Amino acid sequence: MEAHHVRSTSVPSKQHPLFSEYDEQLCRLRSSEAASSSSTVVCKLTGLEELHDCVDNLLCLSLNQQALCKEQNQKCLDEILDGSLRVLDVCNTVKDVLLQTKEATQELQSVMRRRSSAEAELSSEIKKFLASRKVMKKALHKAMEKRCNFSPLNKDQETVEIVSVLREVESITLAIFQSLISFISGQNSQSKSNKWSLASVMKNSKKVCCEEVMESNKFASVDVALSIFVGQKLKKSDNKFVENVQNELKALELCILDLEGGVESLYRRLIKTRVFMLNTLNY
Repeated sequence: MEAHHVRSTSVPSKQHPLFSEYDEQLCRLRSSEAASSSSTVVCKLTGLEELHDCVDNLLCLSLNQQALCKEQNQKCLDEILDGSLRVLDVCNTVKDVLLQTKEATQELQSVMRRRSSAEAELSSEIKKFLASRKVMKKALHKAMEKRCNFSPLNKDQETVEIVSVLREVESITLAIFQSLISFISGQNSQSKSNKWSLASVMKNSKKVCCEEVMESNKFASVDVALSIFVGQKLKKSDNKFVENVQNELKALELCILDLEGGVESLYRRLIKTRVFMLNTLNY
């Protein structure tokens, strides 16, 4: 859950313009729509990159560097640097899960395309895919578990301002990763009206078309389709259903490719920010 950190009320009358730019970018990120498709997720990741660019510019200001380097702020600085490592760990876990899911998706598509593959082989591969999805979901949620409480700030105005910014950035970054993880886990859907529970679907005829139960979230779509396939013991001879499942797998692969690009770019940005902080602050 996103935490909001209150800044000092005694803001200087001539605050640097970069702080205003930062506030505008932060506001845009907080007000942007929920992650309902890969395009909205990538948009959020891009906005997050821009926010970190702004933070780097703020850290270039000598006033902020001097504030962070004060001996009494050592603990706050340690917490911020520890936080940047936590964010990198989460980002790296997301990268790994996307890669593993893409490879599993490609392998399953290959099995479904092979005419020589037996029904038992296909069923086994689908079960293996669904089992791997469960493992990866646990890894994603575990990566988000580790948080820490921030120490109180001293009353030095410059210190309060820049430390508050860095804490806010960690908070919004983790909040967006939480949204991304929910999307990858298949927990997001477009609306309640088109969100079919697997239990209700299973009560219908096995000839039900995938389009009727698919959601905009391709991770959820594939999970549902494959669960129906295994649960209702469908066969490769159910051509329409198999064709729809193959289409959903292809759509998922394209979705993952979009997300991989956004996450990889953000990962490089996060590393750059951390290195910049270490070098700038002579840590």
